[in-house]
Amino acid sequence: MELAFTRPDKVKLLRQPGRLIHSIAGQSESAAWNSLQDQFDNLEKHTQWGIDVLEKYIKFVKERTEIELSYAKQLRNLSKKYQPKKNSKEEEEYRYTSTRAFLATLNEMNDYAGQHEVISENMTSLIIGELTRYVQELKQERKLHFHDGRKAQQHIETCWKQLEASKRRFERDCKEADRAQQYFEKMDADINVTKADVEKARQQAQLRHQMAEDSKAEYSSTLQKFNSEQHDHYYTHIPNIFQKIQEMEERRIVRIGESMKTFAEVDRQVIPIIGKCLDEITKAAESVDHKSDSQMVIEAYKSGFEPPGDVEFEDFTQPMKRTVSESSLSNSRGDGKYEPKFGSKSKGKLWPFIKKNKGAGPEDFSNLPPEQRRKKLQQKVDELNKDIQKEMDQRDALTKMKDVYIKNPQMGDAASVDHRLSELEQNIEKLRLEVQKFEGWLAEVEGRLPTRTEQARRQSGLYEAQNTSAVNSCAQDRESSPDGSYTEEQSQETEMKVPATDFDDEFDDEEPLPTIGTCKALYTFEGQNEGTISVAEGEMLYVIEEDKGDGWTRIRRNEDEEGYVPTSYVEVYLDKNAKGAMTYI
Repeated sequence: MELAFTRPDKVKLLRQPGRLIHSIAGQSESAAWNSLQDQFDNLEKHTQWGIDVLEKYIKFVKERTEIELSYAKQLRNLSKKYQPKKNSKEEEEYRYTSTRAFLATLNEMNDYAGQHEVISENMTSLIIGELTRYVQELKQERKLHFHDGRKAQQHIETCWKQLEASKRRFERDCKEADRAQQYFEKMDADINVTKADVEKARQQAQLRHQMAEDSKAEYSSTLQKFNSEQHDHYYTHIPNIFQKIQEMEERRIVRIGESMKTFAEVDRQVIPIIGKCLDEITKAAESVDHKSDSQMVIEAYKSGFEPPGDVEFEDFTQPMKRTVSESSLSNSRGDGKYEPKFGSKSKGKLWPFIKKNKGAGPEDFSNLPPEQRRKKLQQKVDELNKDIQKEMDQRDALTKMKDVYIKNPQMGDAASVDHRLSELEQNIEKLRLEVQKFEGWLAEVEGRLPTRTEQARRQSGLYEAQNTSAVNSCAQDRESSPDGSYTEEQSQETEMKVPATDFDDEFDDEEPLPTIGTCKALYTFEGQNEGTISVAEGEMLYVIEEDKGDGWTRIRRNEDEEGYVPTSYVEVYLDKNAKGAMTYI
């Protein structure tokens, strides 16, 4: 009796560490990752590398956003650093077109910095935030897929072990059956063996043969089960798992590509706004007008004075008499009494009427030339009017609040705002008094600046009254030298006195100025202030110094009486040989 078992030739099982490889004749390779079923470990490493690449890209974008924020912060700090300080001299300098263009550039750079902040914010929300969440989901999905893959591997390996055990058991039982058969045949051929022993050997052989058949049946069943499991493993379970892993990896690749596009789009979206910022900077640069700036310099520093005339030759061969030009330095003193000596300390001072004021100036800006003083006073009046408007706005708001409280007592106590309203009324009244004071000084300056002809002013019926009022106001507020020299002497209101200097000592004991013509008083003028002289209508007097542009003419009645009168009050007749002879009407 022969017992034999032959393993099917159609199936070939190969054993490699950690995996099973199943090859079937005529199988075609798939373009999908099913063809990589024997590269499970490598695919696991590759997908982990893909996640690492994604995390590396997230880190790259994060560092980019930090750079954008740092750059924006530095731009803002730079713009702030060069912004003019409020209520400072530096702010006044920004009235020129060039400095206004620079200020516009600073403002646009601030907006430019804002666009870099937008880049950082959009990259953080659209790339970093989205990819960070996606990476967490990707890790969970990858973990699940490879867990299923390992579970399938373990299951097929368990089936393989069962098959191997069944095969070994079948092989062992076959060998045992062969040995039992041979022993039975040997006992049956031996004539010395009893019939009972032979029967026993026959029964043992039949038992072993039955066991071998049972093992064969079990092995055959296990083999069929394994082949079925193996087929499902390599054609259903593993392909499905690998397909999911492939789809997962492809989604990761697509996602990182989309993020790179977003990276570019975030930058592209702010390009138009950045372009507008640059266009505004260019527009500001094109608005720079050198002619306008030059005119502003003139308006800012124009004093209203005219430079002194030529210094004439003085003939010292006549010791008792010397002729000095009306425009020489000898008549540049504005107090109406003193004249400088040639060869003294004041020699070479071409603009003796311009003095630098050290420390805080007077309230009425009397230390400034007429034109500059007028601008400062006008500026002060405008500022006070703005302050009045602010106080009035607050008063109106509180008044409305008080009305609401009166109508609805539950909302508040109407009496609680009375104190504040009283304070605002007092502030408004104080500011109005200040405005009147500065407007008075402003009217004085504007009345003395040669903006209109005296003939036109004289034609007004209110001319005399206005002029007399202006002269009296001038005398009370400040002593001003009619020749254009503005000294540091202040009004009686401020009660400020300037100590005598060596410059003042140079005008003592001077010879009287020569006459350069005559004049006729057109109106009566009461010279009540120091440096002025009273004249009666129709009176004839001598002219010793022309009007220097400030509205005053220096005259003499006799050797002991001389002083200044308003130029509009007299009609001047200069000698023919006098320089620049003209008639003031």
